[in-house]
Amino acid sequence: MLLSDYPKFVSRKRLGEYEAAEVLLDLHNAIELANLTDRQREAIRLVYFEDLTQVEAGKRMGVGKDSVNHLINRAAESIADIYYYWAGHNEGYAMGGRIDG
Repeated sequence: MLLSDYPKFVSRKRLGEYEAAEVLLDLHNAIELANLTDRQREAIRLVYFEDLTQVEAGKRMGVGKDSVNHLINRAAESIADIYYYWAGHNEGYAMGGRIDG
């Protein structure tokens, strides 16, 4: 969910919203901690950070849309696992706001 809202958070950060900056920082930290493959990172970068369609990302990566979709789904699961870990340890960002441990 946070990945699909990435452009919105970037916009809010540019408007000076501190909370948006925190969300983006946590998201990038979660991506780093998620042990993603290089291909998963590339798919995430192209689709969410560079705002390409999955078809366009697939062309750049030399794979089909279904492969990009699979890479993104596996990456999103790994990123979500980091958020679940943080929630269980009172760390990171929660959907209701920041949780400080």
